[in-house]
Amino acid sequence: MLEISVIIPVYNAAEFLEKSVRSAIRFDEVKEVILIEDKSTDHSLEICRRLASEFSKVKLFRHPDEENHGAGAARNLGIEKAQSPFIAFLDADDYYLPNRFDAEKELFKDPAIDGVFNAIGTEYLTEKGKEEFQSKFKEISLSTVNYPAEGEEVFKGLLSLTPKTFGTSFHLNSLTIKKDSLQPHHLRFNETLRVHQDSDFIFKLAYHCHLKTGSIDQPVAMRGVHDNNRITKIIKYSPQYNQRQFLLWKSLYDWAVANQIPSVYSKRIYLIYKSFDLSLQKGLGKYFHILGEAIKNPEILKTKYRFTYYNR
Repeated sequence: MLEISVIIPVYNAAEFLEKSVRSAIRFDEVKEVILIEDKSTDHSLEICRRLASEFSKVKLFRHPDEENHGAGAARNLGIEKAQSPFIAFLDADDYYLPNRFDAEKELFKDPAIDGVFNAIGTEYLTEKGKEEFQSKFKEISLSTVNYPAEGEEVFKGLLSLTPKTFGTSFHLNSLTIKKDSLQPHHLRFNETLRVHQDSDFIFKLAYHCHLKTGSIDQPVAMRGVHDNNRITKIIKYSPQYNQRQFLLWKSLYDWAVANQIPSVYSKRIYLIYKSFDLSLQKGLGKYFHILGEAIKNPEILKTKYRFTYYNR
């Protein structure tokens, strides 16, 4: 039987946390639920302490300085504290469904598989959250990829380098990974990214590890959409959106260079990174930067990149 540590970063999640924890501890495969309390300003810490005293599987940790360090740092601390051979993640305002680890039970029989990811559903917890989410993403009942894949195909798909559209809806809540698979390349969350550290981690994981799709037509977890979801607050291609995307793709480009990944991948990452970089330029100088980049890399003029830096 699988033995899994579930890592839950906790920040201002008092309203949802108990449901999240209870959804994880019910599985025999889950040997521990690790709560990393990140200096909440509501009464989340009090709830964490109660759950840890009530359930032997629940373990509570805080950063040594008891300050707020963000979700990336919280998950990294959870990885260090995890005692099980497998690790899964869960956001404190989301919850697992009863079929959460069904695919993993079969797929991890293959020793070549490092990680399995599945589909997740969407649950609207507030009417305002629903309106904001649907205004930006329309109706998304299932976040998933479009077809089964494994190994390099997953990384290529995330970069939109596959003949068919793979899709990029791959959520941490759906991932189960062998802890030992993280060690050779010291795969951790980029703590300098206050947002998109999950996307950054997933790209790097897909390159270094052998991932495989599990259940992609049925959800294994539910993502809660409410008034305070950060994903609904930013308008696509607004300066704030472009700044956050720039930081994500710069992190990925720096990683690609440091790891000397094949040019077919590093070039794609560079062009996305550079398109967001150009979007943040101002004044007449912006057009000189675009011209200079176009001379070096004519591909930057393709619509999929050009739309990013002209749509302001």
